[in-house]
Amino acid sequence: MSETQQGITEHQWQQAARIWDYHQMHHQPRPVDVAIGLGSHDLGVATHTAGLYHAGLFPTLVFTGGNSPTTVGVFPRGEALHFREHAVGLGVPTEAILPEPNAANTGQNITLSREVLAAAGITPSTVMLICKPYMERRSYATARKLWPGIEFLCASEPLQFDDYLKSIGDEKLVLDMLVGDLQRITEYPKLGFAIEQEIPEDVRDAYESLIRAGFTSRLIAG
Repeated sequence: MSETQQGITEHQWQQAARIWDYHQMHHQPRPVDVAIGLGSHDLGVATHTAGLYHAGLFPTLVFTGGNSPTTVGVFPRGEALHFREHAVGLGVPTEAILPEPNAANTGQNITLSREVLAAAGITPSTVMLICKPYMERRSYATARKLWPGIEFLCASEPLQFDDYLKSIGDEKLVLDMLVGDLQRITEYPKLGFAIEQEIPEDVRDAYESLIRAGFTSRLIAG
């Protein structure tokens, strides 16, 4: 393909794929004490969480998230509640799910989920973070900073980049999100929101090129 339907060139596609791979932690799923499903515009997170629950990888899970500009129209009652309903529809028992319906960012996803678990009398030592594929690294870096002493694993739908784009149906939004999440990985440690993550030079070059090309709608103000 030389150009996508939304005007994304083959070179930009390759740059985005490089960032996509960097964002994933490539952890191997294994049994943990609890899981936290991070709310977003991607209902595939809830689907994958349900599958991992049925695989016996955790007995309890938290779905966390209120709304954001990209989800309020899709999940008007909040990400966590819609995700819970979806998972219950896939056979996850209601009593296995603890909803956290107020988080407005990743830091709150972690801190408020921790509070929900504590209120339920759960003090985990291992936690699986389940999120969009390109949010793994930022979720991990945030959780390591805000909840020390816990062993975190990351998981997401095992999709190839092309397949993920097709599942979302908005290519430019996904590329904007890839760029925005990498900016946060760079900037948030300076603000005390996350631990530092090494960024390879080729990934940083791809990021800067996509910014110059206008994939900037998810950037935070400098």
